[in-house]
Amino acid sequence: MSVLLENHKQVFENLRTNRSNFDAQWEEASERLIPAHVNSFFGRGYAAALTGGGQKNTELMYDSTAALALHRFSSVIESLSTPQSQQWHRLVPAEAELRKNRRVRLFLDEVNNRLFQQRYRPQANFVGQSQKVYVGYGAYGNGILFIDSPEDRTGLRYKSLHLGECYFMENHEGRVDSLYRAFFMNPRQIMQAFNRPSDTLPDSIQELAKHPATSEKEFEILHVIVPRADRDIERRDSKGMPFASLHFFLQENHLLRESGYSSFPAPITRYMQFANEVYGRGPAQMVLPSIKVLNEEKKTVLIQGHRVVSPVLLAYDDGIVGTFSMRPNAVNTGGVNAQGRPLVHPLPTGNLAVGQDLMEDERRIINDAFLITLFQILIETPQMTATEVLERAREKGMLVAPTVGRQQAEYHGPGIEREVDLLEQQGMLPPAPPELIEAGGGYRVEYDSPLSRMMRAEGAS
Repeated sequence: MSVLLENHKQVFENLRTNRSNFDAQWEEASERLIPAHVNSFFGRGYAAALTGGGQKNTELMYDSTAALALHRFSSVIESLSTPQSQQWHRLVPAEAELRKNRRVRLFLDEVNNRLFQQRYRPQANFVGQSQKVYVGYGAYGNGILFIDSPEDRTGLRYKSLHLGECYFMENHEGRVDSLYRAFFMNPRQIMQAFNRPSDTLPDSIQELAKHPATSEKEFEILHVIVPRADRDIERRDSKGMPFASLHFFLQENHLLRESGYSSFPAPITRYMQFANEVYGRGPAQMVLPSIKVLNEEKKTVLIQGHRVVSPVLLAYDDGIVGTFSMRPNAVNTGGVNAQGRPLVHPLPTGNLAVGQDLMEDERRIINDAFLITLFQILIETPQMTATEVLERAREKGMLVAPTVGRQQAEYHGPGIEREVDLLEQQGMLPPAPPELIEAGGGYRVEYDSPLSRMMRAEGAS
């Protein structure tokens, strides 16, 4: 084994070990919110790779409130943060004096338009992949979107990475700059993915791909993206790029590809982050006790309701009452005594309404954590004055400001920088005006999504 691979495997194993506490929480959340992700944290996807996936894994999911709240949460975040029907950000010069320059403004507007054109092309698949990011954002508190360009054409390409596959590290500024991803591919896919002249495929892969018994067998690939310590800025190849990219075939400890990125390709969003923790915590982690309690309460209420509908019967053993029929129109001889008093009584089942009330309490807590009740206010109270609407929006903006601010700073901002970098490399952007070049070419992003407008509702109010 090469020293390079040995070092990265050691780092990867340390990252796995240090994340075990989070993995336990995410496994519990997946069991009750996304059963398809069960065993994808501790098992690292081995179960799905060996069985082909498709298992139900719904044994612990008695109530669907949390799963529906997660679906609504991801839909709300998408429609309010990255709505498909509008341009939710624009580019402006970093230098204040250049904002009055018409050529600079027109140039940045054109760059902004081309960003949205490429982002929402069907081939890019931004919408479908960003929805997966928001689901992971709500369920696990972390979302990862990989941004690159197709090898056979120009433009942008997006792919949501499952948290169970990915492990990341922060730099001294608290920004994620290193990503380790372990995933599975079969020999046929490996040959398709690593077919560049610079790639080195082991001979065993070609042999495995020839035989039907092994052509679909899954093998683990480790992808490492880290800042390049030995970067040579004078070189134009991957050795001169800020980030190194390494693909290892772990079955034979073989380096498949060594390349690089000019910008970090996988912006990561974290819902809530606490001190000394690299990974975020999502709404599901905050109310995981309520989600578990609700499922147990639902299980108990189902049992109790079954007893109400089909009660347990208590009968006096006097030799008269024999087999008791519960069929409609059945006649049970001996079910009453000579005075007409029943000799068979149902077992008391308690107050079913109490269980329903307890479940509603937990449902309110879960819906509050996923912001469902927050965004239902305008729907439930449509008869409001303009002042009331502005006040509601201001209150919402105050509550979602921490979430939106963090998402813009560490997810949308780096993602837009990555997109601009890729389009510039492909020559798909117009030439910059001299004024902007002289000023260093700096720009900044101004967000104009519905959530951003909520944050600015104080001024309107």
